[in-house]
Amino acid sequence: MKNFSQQIRTPIGSQHRKADSKRKLSKWIKKIGLMFLALFICLVLLIKFDMNAVAVLTDSVLRPVIGDGNVVWLEKVFFNASDKIKQMTFDPNSIRPPQFEGDGSNGGKSNLNLNPLQANNNFKPLSGEGIWRNHPLSLFPNQEVMAVTFVRSDPQRPYSITTLAQIDMSQMKLGSVAGTQQPGGPVGKPGPGVVPKDVVNSGKLVAAFDGGFQYKDGAFGMIVGNTTYLPLKNDLGTLVGYKDGSLKIVDYQGQPFGNDIDFIRQNCPMLIDNGAITVTNQRDKEFWGRLAAGTVDIYTWRSGIGLTAKGNLIFAVGNNLTPLTLAAALKSAGAVNAIQLDINPIWVRFNIFEPSGLGKYTSTTLTKDLQDGSKQYLNGYQKDFFYVYKK
Repeated sequence: MKNFSQQIRTPIGSQHRKADSKRKLSKWIKKIGLMFLALFICLVLLIKFDMNAVAVLTDSVLRPVIGDGNVVWLEKVFFNASDKIKQMTFDPNSIRPPQFEGDGSNGGKSNLNLNPLQANNNFKPLSGEGIWRNHPLSLFPNQEVMAVTFVRSDPQRPYSITTLAQIDMSQMKLGSVAGTQQPGGPVGKPGPGVVPKDVVNSGKLVAAFDGGFQYKDGAFGMIVGNTTYLPLKNDLGTLVGYKDGSLKIVDYQGQPFGNDIDFIRQNCPMLIDNGAITVTNQRDKEFWGRLAAGTVDIYTWRSGIGLTAKGNLIFAVGNNLTPLTLAAALKSAGAVNAIQLDINPIWVRFNIFEPSGLGKYTSTTLTKDLQDGSKQYLNGYQKDFFYVYKK
């Protein structure tokens, strides 16, 4: 009888243990699901009220705890859900063109191409859309050396606006600064993170704007002067600045650039190469950053830099963009070679500076909805960036 009762109890006990294991597994799954839901809600609230806080939370807390892949997934869910909501609830009468500084009056002599840009035939044009507007600079009286406009390059998203700045580089020079933490900090190569003092004190600083990705998002190459913060990689869009002020953007394949280099910065494959948009190559999808499973674009803020056939610089920044629509906007403005810079609303920036004497400046953002990076550019910034100054 004893042996019989043991035989009866044994399978029943085993069933209970299996049931307990299933219940525990179910509880853990629920806990993990709730954790992701809580994190997502926190991200939504933080993004709405404090973008700086969400950037710190994402890079300092979420990435180490849940991993890069899960952070990308959260970002994809948030940004693409926001985009879908905009598509469903968008009121065409609610859209407003960007508000630019200055009166837009004719600046006088100019080497810029100020021909109007072709409008998107899918939408009714907004006031000033595709029309270059002078941004007067006190350092260049009676000259038009910086002009701004905006376009809508996505035929499905009338609310996706890309602001464009065109800069005459025959009279200015572009510099590059490595951030105090990115991209070289993780390999023991932190940068100064500030506009050089000689440029600041000269009173000739004109603008500064965001650089490329962090180390963890690609470890793309960066060299400034004699310092290699990260080694160059093949098959990447590469911006090269020379000591004489000339610039080029090329698809790097190991080719030599010469000995008079001032800086080199890489970031993702080319957006535009010799006039052709090259974003459609599926092999390169993984490089663009913030892509789910390497295939699904995230509709977020993006910035990019391009060069025209005359050597003028084109900076582009806008909301709800993919690499393809960013490339289309740059091409419409005349860029024949271009690369993507940074992405997401906290990191894309463009500040215009006006000297006020003794190395001091006042500053405005390119548009009112961009983050103001002026204090960080002048006093210390964790990420790399570019600056423009009068020759």
